[in-house]
Amino acid sequence: MAAILSYRDLKVWQKAMELVGATYDLTKRLPKDEAFGLTRQIRRAAVSIPANIAEGHGREHLGDYLHHLSIATGSLMELETLFLIARQLTYLPENEVEEILKRTAELSRMLSGLTKSLKSRC
Repeated sequence: MAAILSYRDLKVWQKAMELVGATYDLTKRLPKDEAFGLTRQIRRAAVSIPANIAEGHGREHLGDYLHHLSIATGSLMELETLFLIARQLTYLPENEVEEILKRTAELSRMLSGLTKSLKSRC
């Protein structure tokens, strides 16, 4: 296993970055009148996930890292909810929302695993 020298080496951060790309691709298809509403909120939540993983990794104290991972997890749950809202409003097809929800579930498991691993160091 390769050493973790940077947050960019973390698989969870890499997956979160991939999710940002998928999110931007999917939100391009939302109605134009949602550009300053749902689209912006979805993208903000998605970007928050890898940003908080990176920020937490850069913190000096383990408690700060865990706090930022918690924020990333909260943003992930927000993102899931926003995609469910987009599906409920029939802005996005069910199959595409289900596909993105599979990715969020995987990322959730990874964040949980990292959090548990870090907590075991305490």
